[in-house]
Amino acid sequence: MTDEIHSYEPARGHGLAHDPFNAIVGPRPIGWISTVDGDGRRNLAPYSFFNAFNYVPPIVGFCSIGAKDSLRNAEATGAFAWNLSTLPLAEAMNASCAAVGPGVDEFALAGLTPAPSRLIAAPRVGESPVSFECRLTQVVRLRTAEGREVDSWMVFGEVVMVHIARRLLKDGVYQTAAAEPILRGGGPGDYFRIGEDQKFVMLRPRA
Repeated sequence: MTDEIHSYEPARGHGLAHDPFNAIVGPRPIGWISTVDGDGRRNLAPYSFFNAFNYVPPIVGFCSIGAKDSLRNAEATGAFAWNLSTLPLAEAMNASCAAVGPGVDEFALAGLTPAPSRLIAAPRVGESPVSFECRLTQVVRLRTAEGREVDSWMVFGEVVMVHIARRLLKDGVYQTAAAEPILRGGGPGDYFRIGEDQKFVMLRPRA
């Protein structure tokens, strides 16, 4: 059976009710990033484009579309924290993405507890069961295929401290589904959850 195909050049528009790009590349882990500015003022914001990029050392990164507070704060202090967004924290995570000024504390706005980090100045989300303390490694401005700079920056950080709620460790193995992580889909507000019933195991073939 051959499907009918909708094809388009992104530069010319997708011709659909909503851009499908971030729905196709998804669902994605949420970059719930906490930072402080040079004066120690807290900031917390979720980023749709986030992932892990290296094992040793562990490196994660998020993309700031526009020069937002998280980008500026990470550059100013050399650090940021990542916090796992979970189903019980979904509303708080969503509240923290409100378009407010740089002087507004999103921890307070979302009713969350700033927990002190061990190695960096940025606090963690105390209610989140998993968080990473990260030291900034690179900030890369994105470019088009023709080399034109766009207003988006990849922010990479080395994970220098990991915090995991012990209830998520079973015989020394992290239980992904038990944390009830939520992931960003597409559309105006689509999210997905992970459950144990969605898991399947497939080992790599041996050489």
